[in-house]
Amino acid sequence: MRAILRAFSHRAGLLLLIATSGLVLCAPPSFAVEKTSATFEAPGATIYYEVLGSGAATPLVVVNGGPGFDHTYLLLSPAWDALAKNRRVVMYDQRGTGNSAGNHKDQTFTLKDQIDDLEALRAHLGFERMELLGHSWGGYLVMAYAAAHPERVAHLFIVDSAAPQLKDTIFLFKDVFPQTEERRDALDFAEEMGDKGATEKKTKEYLTMIFYSPEKRDAFVSALPASVFRKEVNEAVVADVNRFDLNPEIHKFKFPVLVMTGRFDMNVAPLVAYRIHQGIPGSQFRVFERSGHLPFYEEPDPFVQAVEDFLAAK
Repeated sequence: MRAILRAFSHRAGLLLLIATSGLVLCAPPSFAVEKTSATFEAPGATIYYEVLGSGAATPLVVVNGGPGFDHTYLLLSPAWDALAKNRRVVMYDQRGTGNSAGNHKDQTFTLKDQIDDLEALRAHLGFERMELLGHSWGGYLVMAYAAAHPERVAHLFIVDSAAPQLKDTIFLFKDVFPQTEERRDALDFAEEMGDKGATEKKTKEYLTMIFYSPEKRDAFVSALPASVFRKEVNEAVVADVNRFDLNPEIHKFKFPVLVMTGRFDMNVAPLVAYRIHQGIPGSQFRVFERSGHLPFYEEPDPFVQAVEDFLAAK
């Protein structure tokens, strides 16, 4: 697991969020949202997905962080149920993770595979176009997908995303939490020797550094079960993605783009989001002043309002 806790470079931070078993840490919304789930066969992968809501508005597809984790950490936020009042909200487990782990022989984990899986999901669901939102590593993936399939994107939301060239991602952990990083470093040897307990301790230490609110941090961390992580998926995806630079591609985007970040995101410094915004002509930029790496969890109501306002704007 060291690969994800030091993703992309020797001392980099985890690009994203730890998957959980779907525990609900925030108060549920006061309205009921229909939920369905299924799997389908994409080329080279079995993909599991969930659909919230059934409204007629253009569907919103949400792409989680990682790589190597599934989507369930997203479900800790009530934001998606709120957004599902008027449209279908779709989440899925990326190939090799969660319920998409499968047993496909010789399965590969390239950036193209990830783009093709997302396109296969869109086609399977019959969406002509979709609203597309990516968080963290998912932000990188939706930028890559949008570059390959711009005609399928109605609006693009890039949330606390990795940089368009991964080596440009800025991690602030060692600058702001040196003691926590020291504790994590002390567990490196045990983790490399296969001690799952060391991996879990490092993961929980990591989680303490990505929130603005101590209360929400403590609720999230205390409820977190053993992490679900596929090291081989992470390493394969990262190795391939490091070959690419999306900066020239995002400059070509013609559809509406909203770049979002938590003011206190230590996992991906807000400067990264601002540079993405600067690289996309006509994009909008939104900062959540009381959030870290997960504004949809720490400030769900302002987050939902920002998304809805952007979708409603002419």
